[in-house]
Amino acid sequence: MYRVRLERDLKIWTDKGLVDAATAKAVLSEYDGRQTSFSAGRVLTIIAAVLLGLALLLFISANWEAIPRIGRLLGLVALIWTFYLGAAYLLAQGRSVVAAGLLILGTLSFGGAMALVGQMYNLSGDELRMMIVWFAAACIVAALFRSSAQVGLAGFLAWAFCGVYIWGHFDEWYGLMPWMPPLMAVILIVLVRYVDAPAARHLAYLMLVGWLTWLFGRHEGLNTAILFAALGMAAFLAVSIPASPLMPFARTGGAAPAFYAFLIASIGFFLVHAEISNGSFENNVWVEDRLPLVIVAAATLASSVIAIALSGRDNGAVRYLAYFVFACEILYLASETIGSIIGTAGFFLVAGVLVAIAAWLVIQLERRFSDKHGQGTRA
Repeated sequence: MYRVRLERDLKIWTDKGLVDAATAKAVLSEYDGRQTSFSAGRVLTIIAAVLLGLALLLFISANWEAIPRIGRLLGLVALIWTFYLGAAYLLAQGRSVVAAGLLILGTLSFGGAMALVGQMYNLSGDELRMMIVWFAAACIVAALFRSSAQVGLAGFLAWAFCGVYIWGHFDEWYGLMPWMPPLMAVILIVLVRYVDAPAARHLAYLMLVGWLTWLFGRHEGLNTAILFAALGMAAFLAVSIPASPLMPFARTGGAAPAFYAFLIASIGFFLVHAEISNGSFENNVWVEDRLPLVIVAAATLASSVIAIALSGRDNGAVRYLAYFVFACEILYLASETIGSIIGTAGFFLVAGVLVAIAAWLVIQLERRFSDKHGQGTRA
């Protein structure tokens, strides 16, 4: 997506005489040569490595009993080291795509070997601990080889850990295991910065969002929902206010820190609305008194305006999320107040007018952002 936009912008700049054709071609060539840029061949190589790894593990497990015990152990160790040493050799030769595939084969083989050896020697332990060791091995390999594909695999292993935990312990706090997802997310973010694998950061942030939502499910209530929204807005302000000490660090992470922080805040406001609609106030005072609804609606609208004001010009993801939250809140507020008074037809009429006003405001904001950007460029 970014390459298409970059190519389009370069063509416009070339037509306007801002850059020459040779420079535009050199810029595109430099981008295509980056390890982190999209490549269909690289993606297909990774998919092939995953399929080959699964086929190999299934073949070994199917013939497991026919192989002598010492042969099983030596064979698994030799297989893992063959993949890793082969990847190191290919990296030295500059063949990073095939090397990334071998690294994934090695990490998949490591996980399969743990399961087969544990079964062979009746080793104690559960799936969660095995997933932690597997994740740790993937992270170590990613750091040693500085492989972005390996960071992505570590992210999927972290998601697999969350899936295994939810499958077996959805409604219980099982020791220290619930703290592993945020710890894994922090490790992934560190690896993303060290290895330069920006796409993998979304796996970490989405896992944090899911973990916080799971925590709300365990402690469901109005106070928890308010805390959810407040923490999200606090995190957003911490990474968006220019005077914040975290601002320079957050900018190196691109649009993701501010977007996911505001996403958490938006989910929190949605949960507050849901708790109010479920009658969380004592004696159902909210049914007769619309004040709590108005307060929450005003806070939600204010959060959208703040998000647009702080990150709207430079962060398109935050801007469009804020537009969406603002529009949904306007429609919800109209349905809960005006809609119950004037009926369905009148509600759609008022909603249409409100959406038109919102569209006009969005157009004005976009023009203002564009004008400011143009002035900044000319300066």
